[in-house]
Amino acid sequence: MWCCHKGDSHRNIIMWLDHRAVSQVHRINETKHGVLQCVGGVMSVEMQAPKLLWLKENLRETCWDKAGHFFDLPDFLSWKATGVTARSLCSLVCKWTYSAEKGWDDSFWKLIGLEDFVADNYSKIGNQVLPPGASLGNGLTPEAARDLGLPAGIAVAASLIDAHAGGLGVIGADVRGHGLACEGQPVTSRLAVICGTSSCHMGISKDPIFVPGVWGPYFSAMVPGFWLNEGGQSVTGKLIDHVVQGHAAFPELQAKATARCQSVYAYLNSHLDLIKKARPVGFLTVDLHVWPDFHGNRSPLADLTLKGMVTGLKLSQDLDDLAILYLATVQAIAFGTRLIIEALEAAGHSLSTLFLCGGLSKNPLFVQMHADITGMPVVLSQEVESVLVGAAILGACASGDFASVQEAMSRMSKVGKVVFPRLEDKRYYDKKYQVFLKLVEHQKEYAAIMKGD
Repeated sequence: MWCCHKGDSHRNIIMWLDHRAVSQVHRINETKHGVLQCVGGVMSVEMQAPKLLWLKENLRETCWDKAGHFFDLPDFLSWKATGVTARSLCSLVCKWTYSAEKGWDDSFWKLIGLEDFVADNYSKIGNQVLPPGASLGNGLTPEAARDLGLPAGIAVAASLIDAHAGGLGVIGADVRGHGLACEGQPVTSRLAVICGTSSCHMGISKDPIFVPGVWGPYFSAMVPGFWLNEGGQSVTGKLIDHVVQGHAAFPELQAKATARCQSVYAYLNSHLDLIKKARPVGFLTVDLHVWPDFHGNRSPLADLTLKGMVTGLKLSQDLDDLAILYLATVQAIAFGTRLIIEALEAAGHSLSTLFLCGGLSKNPLFVQMHADITGMPVVLSQEVESVLVGAAILGACASGDFASVQEAMSRMSKVGKVVFPRLEDKRYYDKKYQVFLKLVEHQKEYAAIMKGD
């Protein structure tokens, strides 16, 4: 979130993964206000209302009173590009409690102590809202054009959040000829998983589906005319980096990967292939299990107090040990995706195929583990940077090259590769999933013991 100040300030950005507003989000959730129904019943500390309340309570004079606007990053960028303060329906619906059908709910903001926004007709957080892909103002301003080296007046579209742009860039691809069940099914059978620092799981439906612990349903927040449910994991790529870089064997890994002109993850993947012998690589973690919520659980448990867990550690600190811990972490993230899928399907979604994009989708081990552990085929886009495809779809609509987002999606999204699950390994992953669920069950038991008399 960006705070646009009338004066100078060095504290004008709060990252989405900043969890400082814990007290504020607890108080918001205690209100049981109706807007919480559209965020899975419990608001996340990663949303904007608790962050705004924290700013008011902690930086009133230096930030709150001086701010002219509060932006989500995509809206900040479109404002810098065009000078237009209109907000995207996507960012306001998904992170700010705006309703595509009813607009802002005055009673919510008054109840949580942010009645300031109601008093000024929401001018600081957005009182002009446009659908993604709508053309903004007169396009690129001369100043922005100079900064970017582009002609002034180029069409600029109302934006999408980056993960939602990735979902838009993959979910509409023509899958004919790839042997996928979703070929004969509606687009609602597809789950887009945008996996980078964190992961977002985007499922769409024709009618609203309320999923406990999963954000949404949000109308037209990603694909126009469809309701969006957004599951997520707060740290995925960040977690893998944390686990690998914190291991005693990381300097050795770095040196060997550099000598081969490989990334550390390409090296780890090849090392796992060496040590697996005759077994499938995933079986190397038979005695090692990870619960991946090192930064709390976003979905579907919606519990920011949860911590990471590892069981099965030994005294070994060599490269083999690091590689197997890395594998167990990747598997844990895939098990988290399986848990989100189960929550979506229990509430009424019917899913058959994963569409992956983002930095982690470039890692073949990450992709294969998601296929094996969920039991679903994984579709990878022809264009690796699917977030850019989604952004290009919006730009092509704003420029008039396509009449609708749906038309642009079908023309601009292409299948690159399909990865199928190894169904012969299903029993093994079912057993590991049972252990995965026991880990969080035990963690809650430990917390209850420590809180007891």
